[in-house]
Amino acid sequence: MIKTIDAISEFFGKLSAWLFFFVGIIVTYEVVMRFVFNMPTIWVDEVSSITQIWATYIGIAFALKHKDMIVIDIAFKDHNSISRKVVETFGLIVILLFSAVAVKYGFDIWLDSTLKHHRTDTLLGLPKWFTQASIWVGFLILLMQTIVEVVKVWTIGIDPNEEIEMIKESV
Repeated sequence: MIKTIDAISEFFGKLSAWLFFFVGIIVTYEVVMRFVFNMPTIWVDEVSSITQIWATYIGIAFALKHKDMIVIDIAFKDHNSISRKVVETFGLIVILLFSAVAVKYGFDIWLDSTLKHHRTDTLLGLPKWFTQASIWVGFLILLMQTIVEVVKVWTIGIDPNEEIEMIKESV
């Protein structure tokens, strides 16, 4: 189960990176169309915004998995001490609780918007459920990855080098 959730986070993290790359391409296209050909588009602004929203939310679990969020090492230098594990677990529980709330309320808003057929107030008039789904989907992935990280803290420790070695051995 841990490997599956890690793989899901890894997949969505890489997808997130490609989505940001795509945003760069379409914004560059818009700049060229607007300033070189004097023919601005009507779709780039909304498509790039929606893509950035999706990329951000689906990429947060990847950041947690790779320990790319805020890490404080000053007080707890020993990665495998009980105090470090307790503090690390506390931080992960805060993320888990926030994620659970975001999934619950994000899903409720998404469902309401879907059932009422809400649309954006833009030229494209896209369904709002598409953007709103990114919140609960992204936080659901984060919630699952947070549970995995809590298990890792108490089973394989916190030392990033140790985790990398264990992953290499399992592959």
